[in-house]
Amino acid sequence: MTVLPSAGPLIIGHRGAPGYRPEHTRSSYELAFALGADAVEPDIVATKDGVLVLRHENEISGTTDVGSRTEFADRRTTKNIDGTDLTGWFTEDFTWDELATLRSRERIPQLRPSSASFDGSAGILRLTDLFEIIDEASEAQGRQLGLVAEIKHATYFESVGLPLDDLVTSALSQSFWADGSGLIVESFEKTVLAQMHARGLTARYIYLLEKKGRPFDEVAVHGKKALKYADVITDAGLDALAAGANGFAVDGISVDKAMLFAGAADGDTNDLVARAHRLGLDVFTWTLRPENKFLNPYFRTEGEPSEFGNWEVEFDSILGTGIDGVFCDHPDLGFAARQARREVSG
Repeated sequence: MTVLPSAGPLIIGHRGAPGYRPEHTRSSYELAFALGADAVEPDIVATKDGVLVLRHENEISGTTDVGSRTEFADRRTTKNIDGTDLTGWFTEDFTWDELATLRSRERIPQLRPSSASFDGSAGILRLTDLFEIIDEASEAQGRQLGLVAEIKHATYFESVGLPLDDLVTSALSQSFWADGSGLIVESFEKTVLAQMHARGLTARYIYLLEKKGRPFDEVAVHGKKALKYADVITDAGLDALAAGANGFAVDGISVDKAMLFAGAADGDTNDLVARAHRLGLDVFTWTLRPENKFLNPYFRTEGEPSEFGNWEVEFDSILGTGIDGVFCDHPDLGFAARQARREVSG
């Protein structure tokens, strides 16, 4: 079971420290731990030959130099991923040896030009590479550091013969994460969490929730009658989740931070965390980012979208809900917000 800090939430480096380095790169993860993260969150997808790699999406034109590589020009294609047509290059159309030749780049260079200055300096990581990074950082810092593994597009990958429940469970079970210590597994699709639990993987299982839309595993079965993500955070929805509807009970939820402010007065949070806690569910939220573009409108300043707004106030407001974990693009700022709250509380 993950051990949370003695006071305040778990600080999770969201794809490493992408506020400072291109996401999912070695330097991004190493920096996250150096800046005080308790855990890091990789997004996990697969290659044609079943190697697990770390990319936010299986479509990689926005985070690698694949579009400039003439030898891969014929791999550009259009696919329907979770109900949406996407055009680009996809991990499942490459072997690991091919992907290993690509270089990473900043996903939002217009907002994070400093991070973009590191474009081309690092390649793509495998999940097993991250295991080594966490192990080395844990030893160097003398503390147990955690892994929050996000399973991406599980229904889609299963449909193309790459079952992520099997592949990820196998990788974790053969690593030092086998006992579940410090391990959290999360997904926007509850089916894959249940499958991994049924395979005997010891972990805390967290259900990711968007503020809009429906989980694609449910849509694949029920179509437009599928339950909406928003339905999960009603009293009835949380009751069903905690009770283990369909034979599987998750350990918690991870919500878009907008869901913590919904229905409340400007700058105030609602009672979602308290309601979930009463049922024994952990609550995490994503993503704490200081730039005006990403802040709740109430906390933005008149500066440019890339400039930092009143992030300290927003972060403190979120921490004040009693949240169990926060995903941060700038782990040092999350750490500072937690420390400030600890000092105020004595």
